[in-house]
Amino acid sequence: MKALVIGGSLGGLFAANLLRDQGWEVDVYERVGDDLAVRGAGIGTHTELVDVLARLGIRMDERLGVVIPDRICVDRTGRELYRCHWAHTMSAWANVYRPLKDRFPAGRYHFGKGFTGLVQSAEGISAFFDDGSTAAGDLLIGADGLRSTVRAQLMPGVEPQYAGYVAWRSIVEESRVPAESREWLGEGYWFVLPKGEMFLCYQVPAKDLGRVGRDWNYVWYRPVTEAQLKDFCTDATGKCHGTGIAPPLIRADVTASIKREGHELLPPHLAALIDVSQPFFQAIFDIESPRLTVGRVALLGDAAYVARPHVGMGVTKGALDALCLSNSLRKEKDLLRALARYDRLRSEFGRRCVARARRLGSYIEARSRPEKGWSAEELDQRPERVLHEVALALADIPELQIEI
Repeated sequence: MKALVIGGSLGGLFAANLLRDQGWEVDVYERVGDDLAVRGAGIGTHTELVDVLARLGIRMDERLGVVIPDRICVDRTGRELYRCHWAHTMSAWANVYRPLKDRFPAGRYHFGKGFTGLVQSAEGISAFFDDGSTAAGDLLIGADGLRSTVRAQLMPGVEPQYAGYVAWRSIVEESRVPAESREWLGEGYWFVLPKGEMFLCYQVPAKDLGRVGRDWNYVWYRPVTEAQLKDFCTDATGKCHGTGIAPPLIRADVTASIKREGHELLPPHLAALIDVSQPFFQAIFDIESPRLTVGRVALLGDAAYVARPHVGMGVTKGALDALCLSNSLRKEKDLLRALARYDRLRSEFGRRCVARARRLGSYIEARSRPEKGWSAEELDQRPERVLHEVALALADIPELQIEI
């Protein structure tokens, strides 16, 4: 049996490696023309993600993860408001991508292959690419992310829904952080909760696995109206790039504004992280696909469902989607029955993830959409609630205990 994986990011690589270990012939087709390890930012891990990596012989050691002992919420002066023990492992996107990519045969990973369409029949499926080439197989896996071309062809009306806020973020090499700030930061997982906003930062392993040391990852969720987002995504020439803009094209006045407001709303040592970085932003979206399989096609990872980052489940969900798909193909000898099992289980998980993430982010969305009317529970951003609920361990979320 042969699988065509559209999208060579984490979800695609998890699926490709798991199916290959099961005896499938697998090829991965990635739209961009260069290695993706230079991309991405910090991520949280879950035991379930570590378990899937272990199945593939990848160990979450000190090169890939940093254990953060405590979560600490402070006010804008740096005064501690709340602290809770955490002992959670944080990593970086590139540090998970690299071993997954290295494990997969280089000759089967194809760069510069923009997917343009597919044709399927009872006998198989064919994929078409923008360079004129084609590929044929038994199964096509759409793992091509938020703006999935595979999903768009199968379900043209399913579009990402803007959540009303963005995440400003960056990874800062520890050596660039002022010594006084490094000492203050220590090993904490820091939170600041300006009204209707959330700033957090934590250490991750060095993005370059050959470099000794750690980096600091920060994320600042801020309400942004649709009109403001359009302005943020307009470059210096006046060209608007929709709802997302490449970091090098973000206007200098936009990044200067976020640095200035960092000093107004954050403690000095956290504002220092923004000062020494090149911040970029990502608009936050929800995506709920009505189904995850159509014939011989299966959607996976962000191509299937996107939950706001507060669940801390993005990479873990992609890994578990891939594991559920491989389990289904192993348990069911008939391909369509296997895909029906996968669709049923992962659709339910995806819907529950999206619902939970919307609830956790409602107090931020409310700032840009006050007209919707919000309950006191939805507007609750008390530190003791936020620190205990954001990125909670998967095993501690009852509604997400679903068969794999």
